[in-house]
Amino acid sequence: MYTNIIRFMNDLKLRTKLFLSFGCVVLIPVLIVGVFLTRELRNMALNNALEQITANVERVKKRTGDMLNVPYDISYRLSNDNRLEEAANHRYETVYDVVQAYWNYPDFREFVRLYKEVSSVRLYVDNPTIINNWEFLQPDEAVTQQDWYTTALAQRGLISWNYIRDSRNNKYYLSLIRKIDFLEQRTQGVLIINVNTDMLNSILNQEAFETIIVDEHDNIVASNRSDMLGKTLLDINLKSVSHLAGQGPYDVTIEGKHSKMLIDDWHPGASLNSLRIISIFSVENIVSEANHIILLAFSVISAALVMAIVLIYYFSRLLARRMLHLSKHISKVASGNLGVTLVIDGKDEIGQLARQFNHMVRNINELVVEVQESNRQKSEIELRQNEIKFKMMASQINPHFLFNALESIRMKIHLRGHGDIAQVVRLLGKMMRNNLEVGNGKIELQREMETVNCYLVIQKFRYDDRLTYELHVDPRAAHIPIPPLIIQPLVENSVIHGLERQITGGIVRVDVRVEGQQVRVQVSDNGAGISEPRMSEIQQLLESKDDFETNNIGLRNVHLRLQLTYGPDYGLSIASQIGFGTQISFALPLRSDSFV
Repeated sequence: MYTNIIRFMNDLKLRTKLFLSFGCVVLIPVLIVGVFLTRELRNMALNNALEQITANVERVKKRTGDMLNVPYDISYRLSNDNRLEEAANHRYETVYDVVQAYWNYPDFREFVRLYKEVSSVRLYVDNPTIINNWEFLQPDEAVTQQDWYTTALAQRGLISWNYIRDSRNNKYYLSLIRKIDFLEQRTQGVLIINVNTDMLNSILNQEAFETIIVDEHDNIVASNRSDMLGKTLLDINLKSVSHLAGQGPYDVTIEGKHSKMLIDDWHPGASLNSLRIISIFSVENIVSEANHIILLAFSVISAALVMAIVLIYYFSRLLARRMLHLSKHISKVASGNLGVTLVIDGKDEIGQLARQFNHMVRNINELVVEVQESNRQKSEIELRQNEIKFKMMASQINPHFLFNALESIRMKIHLRGHGDIAQVVRLLGKMMRNNLEVGNGKIELQREMETVNCYLVIQKFRYDDRLTYELHVDPRAAHIPIPPLIIQPLVENSVIHGLERQITGGIVRVDVRVEGQQVRVQVSDNGAGISEPRMSEIQQLLESKDDFETNNIGLRNVHLRLQLTYGPDYGLSIASQIGFGTQISFALPLRSDSFV
């Protein structure tokens, strides 16, 4: 029975084995874990959010209570202030007396100045002799008909909290309203202390969840969302919750999203009416951001993986034994042993790989022999070609300028004495000696510049005032190794082709500079320049890979020598304009051992 199972498994396709392993090892555990974790993650996230929102409501109530205690204490102090009774009930004869009384009673202004929790203090009192100012007000008919005013007069000193509009600046405030009995005068007044709305909102802004404070008429007196301030529960589609009381939580729908809401009815300072603190959070956001449940998910997934390992063990050992056999033979081939032969039974992909492996090893043996022979022949051919090219290029010295120099010497000897001829002859000999000593190696750049200087002195002797030259060499580049006769041919090209027809004012400049990790060499003249058709021919000549028979050291000669020495990225760059001269430049790599 076991043998039949092994044979059956060996005959199955590898893809079938993978699907079978996936179904047993991954799919079933993931389904179990997914169903379990989805329920647990949702429940734990909601419970944690409810705990947070409950703590938030308690924190808001405490902070708000501490803030509202300030106007409560102020109202208690004012209700027992004899000076306030005198200022509010005195019958004034002149306006001056009223103003003087106001200035003599600065308590309202001092409370606003000392306590940031208070925005303003107002006292409505029935005294025809007072003048309405910011603090003392004569109640008119519109005020006396307000519910908060009539309610305050009907109570025996109990405070109430209402969201009302201040008659002075027309802004709405959460206000403490309290009747004050002036016992000696047998009169009464209504005290209003407006709470600082910004400070109240700042308390709510510290909470992560959406939190609002609502008065008994469903007016939103404070919120951590500025767009809700001054609205009612009806305006934000929460009118249905106005009758709800207690902690909750309650399920609500806000802006099309399923949310949880917590309500806390609160009577700050033993007030007549209550304020409600309402905190809301979106269920969707809480569930999606429940990252703190990852630890539980990891534990459940780990248990599922243990079960998966047990299931996959049996299937993996069937594959591992045959794959290990194949791996060992591949390692032998990788180490250079191409004489191995692999024997693996079965009709599945592994058996097919074994047969293809043996065929591959035979092909590799044949290819190795062919490649080795081909590389040997190719290397030998390239070595010989490069050696021939270097020798040919280094030996292609054009003696034309030497003949011109000798002709000039002959003419000078004929026309005048022997004063400056000796110098020219010496430089000419030095150049000939340098050219004869050129081999396949490299020379220092300063030695090449000596050859260039000799050449230009000779040409200066030949052309006299028709030619001037300038040599600028960065001292840091003086000792770098370069191929011989790499700059002098470019100078010769400028003199022969650029200044040959120049009657006066011919200038040749050689500039050698170090720029970063390269040495930039530029040879320029102010000669006749090169026409566009001729420039195209020169560019094609430089880019051509065909060998040309030539008897002089030209631009292509130098261009090819640069590429053979430093690589295909190097070579000559030519810029020219008719009537404005020609610039020929190239770059050389600057090695760290170039400086002395």
